[in-house]
This record gives sequence, structure tokens and C-alpha cells, in this order.
Amino acid sequence: MQTMENSPILSSVAQRGDPAISDHLAQRIQRDYTDRFDKLWGGRPLLNGRNPSSNSVRLNGNDYLGITGNPEIVQAQISALKNDTNFVIQSSVFLHNEHPVRSLEHRLAQWLGKEDGLICQSGYAANVGLIQSIADEKTPIYIDTLAHASLWEGARAARATAYAFRHNDAAHLDRMMAKHGAGLVVVDSVYSTTGAMCPLIDILEITEKHNSMILVDESHSLGTHGPQGAGLCVALGISHRVHFITASLAKAFAGRAGYFTVSAAMRRYIVMTSFPTIFSSCLLPHEIAGLDATLNVIKKCDAERARLTQISRRLRANLSAMGYPVHQGTEQIIALEAGTEPDAMDLRDFLEDRDVFGAIFCAPATSRNRAMVRLTLSSALTDAEIDHVEEVAAEIVHLVNPQQWPIARRQAVQQACEV
Repeated sequence: MQTMENSPILSSVAQRGDPAISDHLAQRIQRDYTDRFDKLWGGRPLLNGRNPSSNSVRLNGNDYLGITGNPEIVQAQISALKNDTNFVIQSSVFLHNEHPVRSLEHRLAQWLGKEDGLICQSGYAANVGLIQSIADEKTPIYIDTLAHASLWEGARAARATAYAFRHNDAAHLDRMMAKHGAGLVVVDSVYSTTGAMCPLIDILEITEKHNSMILVDESHSLGTHGPQGAGLCVALGISHRVHFITASLAKAFAGRAGYFTVSAAMRRYIVMTSFPTIFSSCLLPHEIAGLDATLNVIKKCDAERARLTQISRRLRANLSAMGYPVHQGTEQIIALEAGTEPDAMDLRDFLEDRDVFGAIFCAPATSRNRAMVRLTLSSALTDAEIDHVEEVAAEIVHLVNPQQWPIARRQAVQQACEV
């Protein structure tokens, strides 16, 4: 078992004079973290490398439209902080229809082509709370293998049986639903690790064939895709066929909240059964005012959306030409999937040494041995910054050998089989 002497966590507990943790927890820390830290990472933090400088190109955020600091949004927040002095911090279940939260919920719903919705503390809370309310142990839940962790956690909170279907594989979903029966299908519109777009029409047709419900998480397409940024469901004209649309408002909205659509008739039921809604306080007035102003800004961001699409296509094409296997996605999220965690750390260090900062993704955010450096693009990136990223990628290609990454070898085998 892990001893106090060779565990930094346990040693810290001992030095502070805190009560000793249980042997079982100590063993879990040893198994799940300490061994990983010492053996795989060589005693270095996996998620944190160098600190970026003012000259660094930051590709590790989610502000896809570059709206942080927008004067219209900032002014709305300042005004709310100065003037909304009579608000009561309470659970959102107690809010009346006259409350600004309800006004924003209706505005978002109308934008998405739906009737009503509910604002939550986060996208994670939105997914967990919604699924917990609409599924139970008698509801099979069919989840794409790359769906966000909050969607899997929602299935667990609902005590439902979750069936994973192969990523973006409607035929596999069809076979699984034929075997296990009608239930709830759960997908992301744009997947958060790879930037792959869901074949929503195909998935929706299978869902309808089996008389089931569908939940589409639009966290990485809301604001960036569709007319006025209303997302892929609106762009495809299928909002009226989708039962539930969810989204984090910490991506293109650059805020701190989550949202899901629901019919007006079901909303009271959701409010009374969704634990994250019941047991969390509502957002503060300046947060709601900021999000409301952000919605106005996002609707006017057609130029930024076009710019984001243009630089996403450019960087993907040029990385691919250099030999980087980025074929698994198409949108503004680019996965450089090195494979093992040490290989991902080396890739991160080579990039950061040259002032390009992405974000390390590893288990549990990815499958084991599918660690990556995720690059997220923003319309605010300049041509000079994109030039620099491409120059760095070309400079280090012989150091990281992307043609030898497991994902590149799998692609080569697949292409050979197809031939």
C-alpha cells in the first residue's frame, strides 16, 4: 500500500495534521493517480506545461467567436451589478415567469425553434439533470461512443442502461435499437474532442424508425453554426423533430451556464424532478444580463462565423498535408491524437516551446491510450497567428512523427482494406 513517505498527496495530509484518510482511498489514489504521475508522466503534471506569454498563440479556450470583453456584453453586466440590488439568491425552481431568467429562457427557445427551456449552472448540470428527469431504469439510452461525459453521467443518474453505439454509425445504432427496444438516443452535434460533425439526419431517421426520443447536445455548434448561430438542428430544419436540445453556454457564449429546451407542458415536471435544478441556486443578475446581451451579439456574428469556418478549413488542410492525421473531424476543434500520455506530453512541450498552446486531453476525457493535444480555433485569430501555428507544426513534424501515431496507422489499415 502507498506510504506517507512516497505519496505527495498523503504526505501533504500528514504535514497539515489532517486526519488520516482510509486505506481504501489511499489505494485508489495510488492506483488512479500516483502510479500514473510517477511512471507515465515522469513526475511532471500532464495537464499543465509552461505558462503562456503575451506572444503565445492560445488554442486552448472555447471562445469561438472572440466575444470576450465585447463592450455591449460588459456594459450589460456592469449595469446589472449596479442596479439589480434587490435580487434573492435561491433555487431556480422558485423563479416566477416575470424573472429575467425566464425571459432569457424563452428567447433562447425561440432562437432554437422550440417552445421553452431551462437555464442551469453549467452544460454538465443541464445534461445530467435533463436525462435524470426523462429516463429511468426502464429507458434504454443509446449514446455515441464519443458523447460528452456529462451525457454518460446523466444516464447513470437516471439508473438507465446505457448502450454505446459506434461513433457516427447510424447502422450500428439501428441494430442496437432493434435488439434492445425504444428509448432515448443521445448525440453531440459537434464532438468536443475531435470536431467531428454528427450525421444528424441519419441518426434522427433511425430514432424515428424505432419510435424513440432524441437529445442533441449543441454545445460546440450553438453560436458557430446555422442561421444567426442557432445551431445545426436549425440549420438542417429538424428542430421540430428533435425532442431535446442542450448546450453549454461556456463555449461560443463565453459565459458560465447551461441550457436545455423542453416543452412548456413538461417544464414544471422537469423543475420538480431534476436534482441539479432543485439543489442549485439560480444564476446571478449580471450573469443573466451578460448572457442576454451575448445572444444579441452572437446573432450578428455572421462575419465571425465565416472567418471561423475559413481558418478551420485552412489549418485542417495544411496539417493534413504535413502528415498530421486530423481526418476524424471537420470543424473548429482539431485533435492531434498522439496516443499515449507521454507522447501527448512530448507533443505539448514541442508546441509550447514554440509558443503554441493547446489543451491536453486524456482519460477520462478520452479512451485510454488516445491522449491528444486539442486545438480550438477562434475567429479572433489573425492570419499571422495561423501562419505561426502552421510553421511550428511543420518544424516539429519530424520530432513527433505523426505518421506513426496509432490513429494514423489505423487509418492506413482502413484505407488498405477499402482498396
